[in-house]
Amino acid sequence: MAVTVEPLGPSHVAALKALLTRDTPHNLYLLGLVEEFGVVCGPNRAPFAFHGRFQDGELTAVLFVGGNGGLVVPSASAPQHVADIARTLADKVQLKSCIGEKPLVDALCQHFSVTPKVSRLHKLFYVSADDLGPFTNPLLRVATEADLPQLVPLAAECVKELFERDPLAEDPEGFPVRIRQRVRAGRTYVLEEKGRLVLKLDVGSRSQYGAELEGVYTVPDERGKGHAILCLGQISRFLLSSLPRLTLRVDDSRTSFVNIARKVGYLTGRAQRLVWAP
Repeated sequence: MAVTVEPLGPSHVAALKALLTRDTPHNLYLLGLVEEFGVVCGPNRAPFAFHGRFQDGELTAVLFVGGNGGLVVPSASAPQHVADIARTLADKVQLKSCIGEKPLVDALCQHFSVTPKVSRLHKLFYVSADDLGPFTNPLLRVATEADLPQLVPLAAECVKELFERDPLAEDPEGFPVRIRQRVRAGRTYVLEEKGRLVLKLDVGSRSQYGAELEGVYTVPDERGKGHAILCLGQISRFLLSSLPRLTLRVDDSRTSFVNIARKVGYLTGRAQRLVWAP
């Protein structure tokens, strides 16, 4: 039984997609990265690589590494297979953030010798058009650059609440740029009431296989008014008119939002973990 680990290239795209679509909901984030950026880093892009584990020539696991560890994402594969990749890369990758199924992230933290500063347990939720409930709010709209003066601090508050980090303090120049880029790509949606943004959500990874929603945030004094359930239903119905499925990771501690996702029609997938190390 020959086991090898090597970077993936254009010749591996078919095998990569075949592996990831065996469990599409749990690999949706990676499928979006593959479709948007390919498997080889192009010019004028932040560096990244896909590393694959092959057993007798068959691709059995993949690890996405952005930069030299700024973002690490494992495929939904056997933990020992993902660990084989991590052992090969142990002296080359400095893991700073990682998201994926809990046993896989645990294995990666061990093999990369990381003690996370922030660790969050999540549930992965997924939904198709047939599962949706009757919740809608047609006032949810695509964000524009005119929203940025309100949207940037709103997005920062979301990060602080979810991850106990202040992105404006950590990266005062880069964070607003990333928010602007997402707005320009049409991936941020907002709910405005009387000139004030009270809710935002983002479409993260997207591909022909579906999309992952993230960063759903309601300002504290507007919670309990039904904004989140109506807007989650609205964006889900809109996106599922052209995509087969959506996923959403919800922090286990956000029990109210777990209930919202279930009411909208989302089904529970496997446990996830997000870690961040300084």
